[in-house]
Amino acid sequence: MRIIYKTAFVAITAVSLQSCIATKDYQKPNAWEHASFNTNDVVKDSAVQNVLPWQQVFTDVALQQHIQTALDNNLDIRVALENINQAQSYLSQGRMGHLPTFSIGTNYTHSVNSINTQFGRILGQRQRLDQFDITGTLGWEADIWGKITSKKLAAEATYLQTVAAHQAVKTELISMVASNYYNLLALDAQKKVALKTIENRGKSLETNKALKDAGRVTEVAVKQTEAQVLSAQALLLDIENNIKIQENSLSILEGMFPKEIERSSFTDLQLNVDTEEGVSIETLNNRPDIQAAELGFRNAFELTNVAKASFYPTLKLTASGGLQSVEFEKLFDPTSFFASIVAGIAQPVLNGRQIRTQYEISLSNQEKAFLNYKQSVLNASKEISDALYAIDINKKKLILKQQEAEAYTSAVSYSQELLNNGMANYLEVLTATESELNAQLNIITTQYNLWNANIQLYKAMGGGVE
Repeated sequence: MRIIYKTAFVAITAVSLQSCIATKDYQKPNAWEHASFNTNDVVKDSAVQNVLPWQQVFTDVALQQHIQTALDNNLDIRVALENINQAQSYLSQGRMGHLPTFSIGTNYTHSVNSINTQFGRILGQRQRLDQFDITGTLGWEADIWGKITSKKLAAEATYLQTVAAHQAVKTELISMVASNYYNLLALDAQKKVALKTIENRGKSLETNKALKDAGRVTEVAVKQTEAQVLSAQALLLDIENNIKIQENSLSILEGMFPKEIERSSFTDLQLNVDTEEGVSIETLNNRPDIQAAELGFRNAFELTNVAKASFYPTLKLTASGGLQSVEFEKLFDPTSFFASIVAGIAQPVLNGRQIRTQYEISLSNQEKAFLNYKQSVLNASKEISDALYAIDINKKKLILKQQEAEAYTSAVSYSQELLNNGMANYLEVLTATESELNAQLNIITTQYNLWNANIQLYKAMGGGVE
């Protein structure tokens, strides 16, 4: 009983010493001080905006199916899930750090002594000894300085970091699928323009042939118009090639072999991203990559606590007991029972500077993690600023491109009528038709750029992945 009392006294003393804990409490770093967006008046001092789930942002049914397929099958998503599983295992291990360890083992020892040793000369002969034992060992380390707690907190931060990283991969994937899908529909729209252009230029070619027969234009005009038809046909081939490449890219994002992509019409698309109220700087808290970077800093902070606690003494309690006998028949006899309890405190004194080196490296890793977190915040603010500015610019540009296309359409009509009446030459018609085609293609490109800027803003704000 006296041994039990002494052991309990040592344990209680160890627990009471935790009031002298050497570790620090974690505080979230401030990387937002003096932060702002350089986007004129589009950023408001409003509350943090909640980003809508992707199903409410991307309302196109076909696109929703492609996004869901990608979330289910994409290989990057599956890798991120495996990272979570690994972190979960370490987290479970860290949570058990305060519990004692217990092991049990059986041993058989056969020994033969040397006659040339002191003990051997006393006996004057060799002794052969068999020994059997079954031993259980119980060990426990007191968390006096908070080292074990810090290890647990570091494991929790790592686990949460992998969860946030998984969310970041999902947000990136959703944005990539949406962007590829919209680009595919833009190419479909450009293909329609190319087909219509080929049809119109074919009619113009027939008209110019008739005008040549009437002596109003030369063979040069006919060949120039024929060349325009061939140019439009070549453009159509390029567009069709780009469509196939885009379909293959989208298939890979969905974790599938290249296939034809089911899709809607470019003109029917809707995107539910509201930028009228601006974006608050605190909205960046929604971003999973920033959350992951902050958790990475927290992990480094807790590991610094672990390294600091290594400077202090370690209190360990070890208890062992079992059965031991030189005769197997008596191994399970009550007289074969043995037990021991050891309480020890170890203070590092000379260890080749290993502990100090580990502590200095942990401080450096902590600073690197903070700088990485701050860089993530800066990059995020840039992405939001870029997206907001791109939305504003492409809205204005789209109006101008539509007006430009209308002007060129009128120019084509007027020049063709003048040519038919002998009041204009074929070069004016060719120039007008070529400009009209480019203007129509530019409208589609600008519209896609506007949609894509909204997608990038959705991603930059953190993306709603639920």
